[in-house]
Amino acid sequence: MATSVMSKPVVLPRGAYDRVFYSGMAVVMALTVLIGFARTYYLSAYFGTHATFGGRPFSTIVRLHAALFTTWVLLFIVQTSLVARHRVAVHRRLGVAVGTLAGLMIVVGTATALQLALSGGAPPGVDPLVFLAVPLGDMVVFASLVTAALGLRRNKEAHKRLMLLAYTAILAAAVARFPGVLPLGPLWFFGLTFLPVLALGVTYDLLTRRRIHPAYLWGGALLIVSVPVRLMISTTQGWRWLAERLVEVAKLYS
Repeated sequence: MATSVMSKPVVLPRGAYDRVFYSGMAVVMALTVLIGFARTYYLSAYFGTHATFGGRPFSTIVRLHAALFTTWVLLFIVQTSLVARHRVAVHRRLGVAVGTLAGLMIVVGTATALQLALSGGAPPGVDPLVFLAVPLGDMVVFASLVTAALGLRRNKEAHKRLMLLAYTAILAAAVARFPGVLPLGPLWFFGLTFLPVLALGVTYDLLTRRRIHPAYLWGGALLIVSVPVRLMISTTQGWRWLAERLVEVAKLYS
């Protein structure tokens, strides 16, 4: 009997720690954003960089981009905290604002990526038009996951996992700014972002449910597959043609 008891897998009560897990993830991801953008934005005055790009002050669109994405980080903490405190009705009402914010983030994030490409924004030695596939890919994946999450908002188990993955889709920009990470290339800064979040989510599911929720399977697959797809298309003639057209449009509004 003792052997039988000891051989049983450790399984936590189903959903008992969901509020702790998702609230904790929200805080950890917010700290990741703060650390990643501390030198170049949030604490730029302290570090002496004074929120500049190439020696020039950030443009209005970049500052708007930063404001919107920071609002997302804060709202994610608020939303997970509301659920943790059983204030689900308020969480749902605020969800309308979150959906609107996500739409604005996609539009402004795309515009910011194009403006930075126009200004030569890319890691040293990388063609800005080639690198453009990275931030635009972020917006495509983020939009896909947020849309799915909002569409499945009545399915709370799928909804919260998809929102977590949507957040993960835009978190790589912060991780890439950790010391020494950007020169390693996209495979590293995406890997250091996507894999830990997926590992934590999957492990928590296995501990509490003995199975992996399908949202992690197809949502995680989208995150991971998007990386090699971006890298493959970014060097094609078709992508260069499209990137040049998009940058030409950006010039009209710069």
